[in-house]
Amino acid sequence: MKTDRAAHSLELLTFETEWRRKSRIGVAGMDEVGRGPLAGDVVTACVVLPEEPLIPWVDDSKKLSEARREKVYEEIMAHALFVGIGRVSPERIDEINILEATKEAMRMAAEKAPADIFLIDAVSGLGLRGMEVPIIKGDAQSYSIAAASIIAKVTRDREMREMDRTYPEYGFARNKGYGTKEHIEALQAYGPCPIHRRSFIKNFV
Repeated sequence: MKTDRAAHSLELLTFETEWRRKSRIGVAGMDEVGRGPLAGDVVTACVVLPEEPLIPWVDDSKKLSEARREKVYEEIMAHALFVGIGRVSPERIDEINILEATKEAMRMAAEKAPADIFLIDAVSGLGLRGMEVPIIKGDAQSYSIAAASIIAKVTRDREMREMDRTYPEYGFARNKGYGTKEHIEALQAYGPCPIHRRSFIKNFV
């Protein structure tokens, strides 16, 4: 199984091999998590990985179990040449909308990246200092974007588990802020808490 997963990671790596040939500095992968939830920050990651070692199990974060994501997160953090995190608050999301908030968080994540080519999951028009290559479903096609998806997902999930300790009535440890039945019922029973996105919950309260 490990050999199969390594082979899959190698398949993802072939996508950006061409871009590495064109790069003078480095190739970064970028992704976000948290565009859809009713609560919490939108979180982005920018990751620059070395050609070696190849990290098995790097894949679209949605395809991995939580336990597997945590393990691969640690591997990425141990080997990455650069990891940048960007986050934008619920208040800012309400102010500028979720797409602009995502772009803002991506710019934060990429600010100090040693890269001149940025492979980005779907989003375009960031105004980065380098070539932007938006790729639809990039986390399923690019090794670097897949790695960024894991970093962003684990980072945000950990933060939402912390928020669950402060606001246990909403079940954030389980739903991560998404609009589950449990979460919506809690909203209707208790009203919003400080990390709810007012522009997202107006139809529920």
